[in-house]
Amino acid sequence: MDNRDKGLIHWQGRLLIEHVLEPFADMPDIIISANQNLPVYERYGYPVIKDNLADFQGPLAGILSAMSRCQADLLLTLPCDNPAPPQQLLERLQQCMDINQVAAVMCHDGKRLQPLYALLSKSLQPQLSAYLERGERRVDGFYRQQQASECDFSDQHARFENFNSPADMT
Repeated sequence: MDNRDKGLIHWQGRLLIEHVLEPFADMPDIIISANQNLPVYERYGYPVIKDNLADFQGPLAGILSAMSRCQADLLLTLPCDNPAPPQQLLERLQQCMDINQVAAVMCHDGKRLQPLYALLSKSLQPQLSAYLERGERRVDGFYRQQQASECDFSDQHARFENFNSPADMT
């Protein structure tokens, strides 16, 4: 995306962040993780947090920062570059977590893992901090170390289409 902030890219008359926030507007504890353009994100009325770790270390650094701010026992994560997140995301991830008795679950769209669509217990915060301190950065690698379960979302495969280039937005 030419190093542009994906959440602030216009698509169908609105910013991508607005498309992502809309289905979750009723959730009580939304946190936006951003490392740039914070004043723009703050306009949405939700807490905006930066990574606590120096030298942008990828999505897991944002997840770790969100864990430290989150009031709930569980943290739902999703990326800002998908304007149509899966339906019933939280409910289905929670069900998968309960059935499998695990501290982390992530989506699988039937073709590939979608590790940024996840539900995590805040109890994983020390493990995540240690993982990042070791220089590890792979999201799916961390979840696998935690024996995370994969939640089947193959019935909503198209809902995982994200924007990685301008061509994806047509």
